[in-house]
Amino acid sequence: MALRSASEIPILLDTCAAIWIVDDRISQSASDALTKAWQSSIPTHVSPITAWEIGLLAASGRFKSPDPPTRWFQRLLDLPNVRLTELPPRVLLDSSFLPGLPPRDPADRIIAATARDFGFTVMTRDRALLAYAKEGYLSAITC
Repeated sequence: MALRSASEIPILLDTCAAIWIVDDRISQSASDALTKAWQSSIPTHVSPITAWEIGLLAASGRFKSPDPPTRWFQRLLDLPNVRLTELPPRVLLDSSFLPGLPPRDPADRIIAATARDFGFTVMTRDRALLAYAKEGYLSAITC
């Protein structure tokens, strides 16, 4: 696996991508990839771990939204073709045994394991996930 062009789908949003999509701050290439997915009626996925990360950000005062985290997350899920993906135990276990030099952050590891398990391309600006993609263990689109 490697970095893919913006036209390849399906997409898994990492938390920063989810925040930027709701706030309408993503790059043009990321926007184009999402538009292509939506036009093809292929869902864009978000992991339940993103809800956890949003909660942590809110609890620490680093979540900047006029909406409470629960409402914000529902707004994300209400976007066209956005779907909550499964988080089965095998993904959680696989996140502990990723090949190469995976990200150290547990949420990033779960995002990577989810993408690998379901064949998703991760949309992210996270340097650790992008580096992992450059190693060939993950497909990623920079947002």
